[in-house]
Amino acid sequence: MALIQYLTHIELDFGAVRLLPQHCERIGIRRPLVVTDAGVRAAGVLGQALAALNDLPHAVFDGTPPNPTEAAVRAATTVYHDHHCDGLIAVGGGSSIDLAKGVAITATHPGPLTDYATILGGAARISDQVAPLIAVPTTAGTGSEVARGAILIVDDGRKLGFHSWHLMPKAAILDPELTLGLPPMLTAATGMDAIAHCMETFMAHAVNPPADGIALDGLARGWAHIERATRDGSDRDARWAMMSASMQGALAFQKGLGCVHSLSHSLGGANPKLHHGTLNAVFLPAVVRFNAGAETIQREQRLQRMAHAMGLGHCDAQGTEVSDALRAMNARLGLPTGLAAMGVTEAMFGRIIEGALLDHCHKTNPRLASADDYRELLRASM
Repeated sequence: MALIQYLTHIELDFGAVRLLPQHCERIGIRRPLVVTDAGVRAAGVLGQALAALNDLPHAVFDGTPPNPTEAAVRAATTVYHDHHCDGLIAVGGGSSIDLAKGVAITATHPGPLTDYATILGGAARISDQVAPLIAVPTTAGTGSEVARGAILIVDDGRKLGFHSWHLMPKAAILDPELTLGLPPMLTAATGMDAIAHCMETFMAHAVNPPADGIALDGLARGWAHIERATRDGSDRDARWAMMSASMQGALAFQKGLGCVHSLSHSLGGANPKLHHGTLNAVFLPAVVRFNAGAETIQREQRLQRMAHAMGLGHCDAQGTEVSDALRAMNARLGLPTGLAAMGVTEAMFGRIIEGALLDHCHKTNPRLASADDYRELLRASM
């Protein structure tokens, strides 16, 4: 049976950050902990969000690492309790939003964070007692502001997913103005993350026609505007389109993702310095070719429909045109040409494959990948 469920309140417009106080009032947050990172603070973006809060009492945690960790969740939870906070506002990219979701769990639930990991059966343990969260994304890529999950590196080094409808932010404040100063390479990497979400969830085998429609529209917007946004960060139309594509990809991926994310989650856990969106961009061409053999992909002409959204007009049964277009786009954006350029070696393959097989995205790929399949995908992405 297909479950089709969309729950959150989304504001999308220039200047939307000014709506923060009314959403805090609507949700009942009177003393929020603002979760962010040092880069967002240094860029002045945090200041814009704090100014919008007016006189609302708040605390700030700006220690979010590039890949959020269980240790950082604990540190932020301490600040939450020390300042008697009653809710969270995440201001930043997916890392800050995911970290805030971790705090939403640990601030209100007993035991270690790993008790609530999806692959360990923890999703059912996450209750409606989670701290309420408002998400204010400052990048256009992860879409965590409208997603029910978070990806966190736990103390033993695994990169695990935490999923519950209770974790979905109570409001998503999408203000493209907050992304105008985003550096070109971060614009490109996060933008390809959004495109990967749209494409991979469209290929996933679950039945969710609304998600498919949202994903295809998001792919068309993202593909048409990512180069413009990267080349000219002040292009307001491109920034708006990329923020919408990011949000749409995450609305759609409630349907499920696949091998791109199984691999990027596992490799990101093995080397937390690697950027998630960049990894998705590098893995996507090989996974498209691998997925081309799936019965649902061919029967429902999903390669052709993605090609149309990308303005390619045609794609053969092997996914050649779509895969080649992705590689060419990565090159034009200045992203790495492969994993080797990112310091990945074949000696790491065993650990990456082990993690990918256990990842929560593994089973929603349209073709169930074996260990050998993952090895070939890694080789093809080097």
